[in-house]
Amino acid sequence: MAMEQITYQGGQALRRGWTTGSCAAAAAQAAALLLLTGQAPSEIALQTPAGLTFYLPVEQPRWEDSAAVCTVRKDAGDDPDVTNGVRISAAVRRAAQGVAITGGAGVGHVTRPGLSVPAGEAAINPGPRAQITAAVERAAQQAGYTGGFSVVVSAENGEKLSKQTYNEHLGVIGGISILGTSGVVEPMSEKALVDTIRLELDSLYAAGQRIAFLCPGNYGTDFARDTLGLDLKRAVKCSNYIGETLDHAAFRGFANILLVGHAGKLVKLAAGVMNTHSSVADGRQEIFTAHAALCGAGRETLEGLMDAVSVDACIELLDKAGLRDAVMARIGKAISERLQLRLRGKARAEFILFTGQYGILAQSPGARALCERLKETV
Repeated sequence: MAMEQITYQGGQALRRGWTTGSCAAAAAQAAALLLLTGQAPSEIALQTPAGLTFYLPVEQPRWEDSAAVCTVRKDAGDDPDVTNGVRISAAVRRAAQGVAITGGAGVGHVTRPGLSVPAGEAAINPGPRAQITAAVERAAQQAGYTGGFSVVVSAENGEKLSKQTYNEHLGVIGGISILGTSGVVEPMSEKALVDTIRLELDSLYAAGQRIAFLCPGNYGTDFARDTLGLDLKRAVKCSNYIGETLDHAAFRGFANILLVGHAGKLVKLAAGVMNTHSSVADGRQEIFTAHAALCGAGRETLEGLMDAVSVDACIELLDKAGLRDAVMARIGKAISERLQLRLRGKARAEFILFTGQYGILAQSPGARALCERLKETV
């Protein structure tokens, strides 16, 4: 295994992989060589945009009508990727000039604006398109060919695999997307999820929505739908990446942001925790304890809060002490301040914080007005 395929996280050696874009580029280069020389290589040494060189095995070189076709199998390394193992094929034909790239079976088509590919085109992102173009041009140079190419990229079982992705939610139908800015899959990477969140925001903005409606997870979406009566087609699940989602919403141009989430996550925002995954930061008990102390809670209540195992347990203690409203008002004020500090005046964020047992525990002054605006036709 080449050293460039190894990375280290938390002292553990993990294997990098290559993207569907890298697969398409390598398959296209191999197919172009088959077309021009009559022979396909057994592997392609592909230099990725990230600067790493991978040696991708070439499978099933063949002729289909007048096209030379080669296949490369996606290897996601140690990343849990639903497209791991999918075969990406490229059918290459001669053309008068330039490089025309289209999608074949298993590659989705974009149906909504706001993505990096215009509506109506195959879901082959700009990065992979550049990779494919460079790859076939290398083959042409190697073979002394000065003409152009037509390249059709396909993905085995792509339509079935797409059901396990965010594609349909993004308006990409009929197959998977050919992706990859760097050409490299980083193991256990959070980047793909954050990129998807950004794409969803871009798509909604392009469709005319001007309120970024965010929910960290299923609790938030269920509450937003069932209790607040909001349309989840307008929502973006931001998972634990609240800070990065806020940043992109402001960058994209959303003037208003509505965040609806369970208190177990959103209460962390009062301490400025913008990645709410428990492995990054928790502090829920400490937040309740600090604000309760400032509201005059006794030592017994404070010790109970520090030992509480859930937000609901904290609320029960605050109710016994007659401090729920005061503490939640302080926490809510702190959340609002932290949200605005993160946004630096580029957008206005409102929030609704709840639990299943107690319902809404805190909300910012403008949250309900944004809910009503979201119910209106965009």
